Amino acid sequence: MSLLTTSLTNPSDRKAVYDAIVEISNSMTRMASERDLIKETLAAVKDKYDLHPRYTRQLAKIYHKQNFLEVKAEQDEVEELYESITS
Repeated sequence: MSLLTTSLTNPSDRKAVYDAIVEISNSMTRMASERDLIKETLAAVKDKYDLHPRYTRQLAKIYHKQNFLEVKAEQDEVEELYESITS
């Protein structure tokens, strides 16, 4: 059985799937634009303040997730583990 004959025989179903595809495509276009904006912003911060994009991106992620204490605790654990292994 093909997918077409099992679920998309009704014209209104086909239209609903088509509309969903268009909506997803529009969302993908917005996501690509946002990624471009992020890259441009990272580059601007690097140029103006000489701050590596990796750090700006990390700061933005922490700010967005509001998880500074969690990130700090995890970093402390990594540091302790590293020191215990390399000492």
